[in-house]
Amino acid sequence: MNSTRPFVLILQTLAVVSITSTAARAQDPQTRPNVLFIAVDDLRPALGCYGDNTAISPNIDRLASRGIVFNRAYCQQAVCSPSRLSLLTGRRPDTIRVWDLATHFREAIPDVVTLPQYFKNNGYHTRSIGKIYHGNNAPSKDPPSWSVEPLFDTTLDADVRYALPENLAGEGLKRSSTESADVADNVYLDGMVCDKAIEALANLRDTPEPFFLAVGFRKPHLPFNAPTKYWDLYEREEIPSPVSSTYPRNAPELAVRSWKELEGYTDIPVDGVGSTAKVQELRHGYYACVSYIDALIGRLLNELDRLMLTEKTVIVLWGDHGFHLGEQGLWAKANNFELSTHVPLIFSVPGQSGAGSSTDGFVEFVDIYPTLADLCGLERPIGVEGVSFVPLIADPARAWKRAVFSQYPRMRKGNRHKGHGEIMGYAIRTDRYRYVEWWDWESQKVVARELYDHESDANEMKNVAAREQYDATVKHLAQVLKAGWQASLPVGIDLPD
Repeated sequence: MNSTRPFVLILQTLAVVSITSTAARAQDPQTRPNVLFIAVDDLRPALGCYGDNTAISPNIDRLASRGIVFNRAYCQQAVCSPSRLSLLTGRRPDTIRVWDLATHFREAIPDVVTLPQYFKNNGYHTRSIGKIYHGNNAPSKDPPSWSVEPLFDTTLDADVRYALPENLAGEGLKRSSTESADVADNVYLDGMVCDKAIEALANLRDTPEPFFLAVGFRKPHLPFNAPTKYWDLYEREEIPSPVSSTYPRNAPELAVRSWKELEGYTDIPVDGVGSTAKVQELRHGYYACVSYIDALIGRLLNELDRLMLTEKTVIVLWGDHGFHLGEQGLWAKANNFELSTHVPLIFSVPGQSGAGSSTDGFVEFVDIYPTLADLCGLERPIGVEGVSFVPLIADPARAWKRAVFSQYPRMRKGNRHKGHGEIMGYAIRTDRYRYVEWWDWESQKVVARELYDHESDANEMKNVAAREQYDATVKHLAQVLKAGWQASLPVGIDLPD
């Protein structure tokens, strides 16, 4: 932004104002903060700032050191398109009626205003570089969201996914599941995205209006391909093996059914990962990709500093869902377990007190839309199914949501579903428990239940829903689930009329 007026954010007044600052809402639009909106595909909280002692992520950790880390952030459905659309519309999968990868959200709610569209309607220049919506075909497109045509939003070219000759000579998108190539960062697609985002920042600095720049990285999504220098950061034998490798005891088949994402790569057997060596290779590759993306994010942060935009920009970094790396006998995502629904989320807000803090307050992806509107002095959007967690940024220790809600569909048979599937698994996460009910979509009858007690089973390896000593807990959590997300909102925090 060109304005030389002092930059004032609502967090400077949150000590005395409970939710938002009237002064921020009265700002001239040209003095509102920019937004750098960083999406990372398939990134679980495998980061130093989340306590992962294996991950080498100095740049994301640097962002965390000047912002706030949300230790308990959750997505609404652990697969790409429904998860991203819940965030980008502020609405849950059953509302937008997107539960699969093929459905465009405007089929069900054509007039909904998305998060970037809301900012565009309020005077922001909005741009998309990389994967923001689902990255393939029609669901990747939403022209009303952007001021200019997105870049790299749809890419089905194996030449930017692979670099080694033996993989480039293959067929289809699934070739080897991992690749270490001694190439520059921008030989792969994410490096190209980073180059274009840096170029965009330089141009956006000189625009009269504030900007909302969305940058979407595709790694560490499979295949786990990264330049060799990022593989070399790790000693494979020092990477821990999965803390669990079998399905949770007494879990229903619906809970542990594979999405079959890993299968189909040329080096993966049709019945899944077999050898311990391959497990470790894949885990090594995942961490290498995390460090690769971390380096690219570091370049973005450095460019913000160089352009003197850091103190004028709200930065949010999020992973679209979690990821299994062999734990619980599972790979990838597409289930209701903690490892798939728990996501990294970091906010850095100019002028915020308590930089480098973290919070254990429960937040959800549907909360990000109203939070960014609050932080940028915009009226709260109507119709969203989440709440602004600006008060939690101001006071990370305060009481917040009592539960968060996720879901995942299944067909009666088969690995992948269409639409809402035939059976829907609805999950809640409370301070101590994860509780899941699997509902027949037509009859609305419960066909299976799960309960995991994090006090004694942090890795969710024992479904105790059928144990007599948990009868009262199951009854209570069933009531919480039935009451819905509205009943678990923070005390004193209401949705806008």
